[in-house]
Amino acid sequence: GPLVDTCGTGGDASGTFNISTTAAFAIAGAGVRVAKHGNRAVTSKCGSADVLEGLGVAIELTPEQVKRCVEEVGIGFMYAPAFHPAMRFVGPARREIGFRTIFNVLGPLTNPAGARHQLVGVGHPDIASKLATVLGVLGSDHAVLVHAAEGLDEIGIGGPSNVTEFDARTGETRTYQVTPEEFGLTRATVAELRGGSVSENVAITRDILAGDNGPRRSITLLNAGAGIYAANAAGSFAEGIEMAAQAIDSGAAAQKLDALVTLTQRLIELQTAVPA
Repeated sequence: GPLVDTCGTGGDASGTFNISTTAAFAIAGAGVRVAKHGNRAVTSKCGSADVLEGLGVAIELTPEQVKRCVEEVGIGFMYAPAFHPAMRFVGPARREIGFRTIFNVLGPLTNPAGARHQLVGVGHPDIASKLATVLGVLGSDHAVLVHAAEGLDEIGIGGPSNVTEFDARTGETRTYQVTPEEFGLTRATVAELRGGSVSENVAITRDILAGDNGPRRSITLLNAGAGIYAANAAGSFAEGIEMAAQAIDSGAAAQKLDALVTLTQRLIELQTAVPA
């Protein structure tokens, strides 16, 4: 099946919980393979790597080990410095600058897993059409770039979000808006999506995967639905959202998290058990 890469250009400084990380498990639970790349916190208190570690996922894996995760569990997490050694040197500088830099924009383009389907969060709408064109040139089959009106680099539920989509089937790039109401979801403010410390964000992700209702579930479903749609596993956003809801409510999404924890911990054990 298709492999979708979900990656934000990051640095939206909004302090929300880890929406795309949580959504990744719902995408995987819907049967779509996910390669997610991320990093430690740059502008938010708690980046995706921090949350995954808090959930029990071992993240310091080699590309080979991540490949096994994607093949065996259906989801793999690429912790940026391990995949782009050159990026390691810019990390400390990025943290010092503390806002969106060119490195944030390069993230989605590096696409270490070679996925042909991308869901990319962009912090600025101007970047979206340029990035969509570039992803098309780089061989993307279907790239969905999202930017919320409230400045989030994901689909928001505070109002309309911009979607820019490149589809190789038509060769066209189009931009349109989506609103939460279109999908029967209630609007909420960014304040209602606030995250906190690593342990708070870990608890939020666990609650959502356990079927917790409310705005956090809504924004997770929207973004997971977009990923399922980007993978061409759903014919529309609405269908993708349905599939994401089913993945959570059936327990499949939570199961993906458990399986990823088990496998990554085992891979680390195997690695350390090898005699020198």
